[in-house]
Amino acid sequence: MTFVELLAHLGGMGRFQVTYVAALALPLLMLASHNLLQNFTAGVPEHHCRPRQVANDSVGDVPLFVTIPSDDHHRPQRCRRYVEPQWHLLEANGTANGTANGAATEPCHDGWTYRDGVFAHTIITEWDLVCESKRLRQVAQSIYMAGILLGSGLFGVLSDNRFGRRALLTWCYLQLGVAGASTAAAPTFVIYCLCRFLGGLAMAGVSLNSASLCMEWIPTEARAVVGTINGYCYTLGQFVLAGAAFGLPHWRWLQLVISLPFFFFFLYSWLFVESARWQVISGRPDLALKGLRKVARVNGRKEEGDKLSEEALRALVRREPPMPGGALAALVRTPGMRTVSCGVSFVWFSTSFAYYGLAMDLQGFGVDIYLSQLVFGAVDIPAKLASVLAISGAGRRVAQGASLGLAGVCILANIIHLSTHPSTHPAVRPSIQPSSSPSSIHPTTGMGLGGTMARVGGMVAPLVRMAADVTPVLPLVIYGAAPVVSAIATCFLPETRNMPLPETIEDVERRDGHGHEIVQETHFRSE
Repeated sequence: MTFVELLAHLGGMGRFQVTYVAALALPLLMLASHNLLQNFTAGVPEHHCRPRQVANDSVGDVPLFVTIPSDDHHRPQRCRRYVEPQWHLLEANGTANGTANGAATEPCHDGWTYRDGVFAHTIITEWDLVCESKRLRQVAQSIYMAGILLGSGLFGVLSDNRFGRRALLTWCYLQLGVAGASTAAAPTFVIYCLCRFLGGLAMAGVSLNSASLCMEWIPTEARAVVGTINGYCYTLGQFVLAGAAFGLPHWRWLQLVISLPFFFFFLYSWLFVESARWQVISGRPDLALKGLRKVARVNGRKEEGDKLSEEALRALVRREPPMPGGALAALVRTPGMRTVSCGVSFVWFSTSFAYYGLAMDLQGFGVDIYLSQLVFGAVDIPAKLASVLAISGAGRRVAQGASLGLAGVCILANIIHLSTHPSTHPAVRPSIQPSSSPSSIHPTTGMGLGGTMARVGGMVAPLVRMAADVTPVLPLVIYGAAPVVSAIATCFLPETRNMPLPETIEDVERRDGHGHEIVQETHFRSE
């Protein structure tokens, strides 16, 4: 008997599993709020240099075009001003759209004037992250994603080897609440980035340990459905973010409101049951037995639970000899593990890379940002449903590869749109939604590795946006190429639809690329 068979014996997808999935899914509503938060808290308003004080007159009485040059679209330039007022533009032949050719300009030494509007109170207006400092906006998001990157590795190792899933999940809820509230009170940009980093660190722990607990408590046949439910929670979280941002235009209040719910999640997480699989592997079969009997009682299978014993639980976990170099080396030591590890790394990286690279530029679409957030969230609904149907019909490998390839082609196709309509923003976001869904529910060997590579992609993605300073189409070329390469890599991954999770390296090596068992036995020798 395996753990999957044991869970089926104790009720399968029973009352305990349904309640557990719901409790773990609720915090996922707020993941989108934190991940996509800077679309609103770091929105860039229309701005221009603060004009020079003019002798014997007030700034308000001097037309703006006299002190601020116009750009190619006849709007005030954002980062330059005239050294001296150009009074001749007020003459009969001068107009508000006129320019003083050859007139000396200078940077905004006296700061900026921001127009009232959607982004009247953001970190941009508070710390003047414009012009020479505009790259700090992307850096701040990358620092947050760097926290998620570090957290993926750190909390993955700690949950596997020392503390388990439940204890770390509880801690991460608390840390995310505290870090988020501290971000709302940050007095400087440096403190803001530090608090966002700590929030990202905790966010990774929430995402990773929630997924582990879900996967280790539900039967195999329910994995795709539960994964999709979790994905829809993220989708609904985008609606929550749009509503909260619309009602709270000041970035500090918005940051605080989306952080406070994690204190509630922290309180009820003490009721979670630790993964029995992890407890047995960690040499704690007595605690695993206690948890499994609780599951049996909740599912109405108390009699089956009472028949369990510690000896029976130990027999469920097949021990394998420790490999030189530990778990990390095991991911690349054998051919099958190398194939899975490399393929999963490509898939997770490219999905996160393309998603965050495009999702963090809602303002660039040139329409109401709240409507954009709602529309892009709504696109997730049919996309995730389509991914479930594709997985059920064609399998995870085909669904993943096809969606990645389609995403890459659609992103690259928008280069033509941008070339022919340079004043508009390409509608690329819908094309990456199908790719995001199957990736999140593809069972992987080394979930920590996959999560780490996803965070690397998320961290690098905002920085690639800076390549638009070279040419506007360059970011799209990069964002589109990554999914196409990963679609090719997906062809080498094993199929996992309706297959039990492999519990040892031998299980991985016995399977061919189609998920079939290979007859010959694979032997391993320590070097």
